[in-house]
Amino acid sequence: MTEITIRNAPGKWSVRSGGAILGESTSALEMLEGDLDPVIYFPRSDIAMAFLDVTNKITHCPHKGDATHFSIVNKSSVTENAAWSYDDPIPAVAEIKGYVAFYPLDSVKVEQI
Repeated sequence: MTEITIRNAPGKWSVRSGGAILGESTSALEMLEGDLDPVIYFPRSDIAMAFLDVTNKITHCPHKGDATHFSIVNKSSVTENAAWSYDDPIPAVAEIKGYVAFYPLDSVKVEQI
C-alpha cells in the first residue's frame, strides 16, 4: 500500500492562473504520497471558487476516494480539469475534505510566498 502523509504546509501558499490570483492560504496542507511529488491542498474557503467550474470528470484513487474535477475559467482562458477535490474522502485522509488541489500545469502556478 502507498504510504500517505498529510501535514500542515509551512508558510503561506498561493495559486495563480491566467494572471489572476485564485487564492492564498496559510492553512494549506501538504500531501506526500509514496514517491510522487508533494501536493498542496488549499482550503476551499481560501480559493476564489467562482473561477472554478465543476466538470463531469471523476477519478478514483483507492487511497483517497473519488475526486471531483474543476476547470479554471477566467477572462483570458479556460483550463480544463485543472483542479480536483475529494468531497467524501476515505477516513484515512479525512482531513482533505473541503480542500482543493491543482495540477502542475504551465498555466497554473502553486508556490510558497
